[in-house]
Amino acid sequence: MDRVIEFASNHLYLVTAFVALLAAFVFTEMQRGGKRISPADLTRLVNAQQARVIDLRNAPEFRDGHITGSENLPFSQVAKEAEKLASAGKPIIFVCAMGQTSGNAARSVKQAGLNDVHILSGGISTWRQQGLPLVR
Repeated sequence: MDRVIEFASNHLYLVTAFVALLAAFVFTEMQRGGKRISPADLTRLVNAQQARVIDLRNAPEFRDGHITGSENLPFSQVAKEAEKLASAGKPIIFVCAMGQTSGNAARSVKQAGLNDVHILSGGISTWRQQGLPLVR
């Protein structure tokens, strides 16, 4: 423990930068719209709680391959449909291409009043990498 204190006092700028980056990371993660889940968790939520899977990709990408039972709602339309999605009362899982735009969609729906919102971690690319089935 003495060595940690010695290191911190000798490298104050490094420790300060690390603490600042850690705080920024925690703040950013708290701002995300929903909980990140794995493909296995997605399947469990759909089976156990009849969760809705909303695919945020555009129509051609959706037709190229999507998760069974998912609904296509392009990201550009989520803000308009947020209250309608929230009023259904069922858990929602957002899926996008890489797992990056889903957070913004989840945030919109959370602001509309639904707290049971999830994001497929890694998006449809993770689903494909795991060899899981897609419907065309």
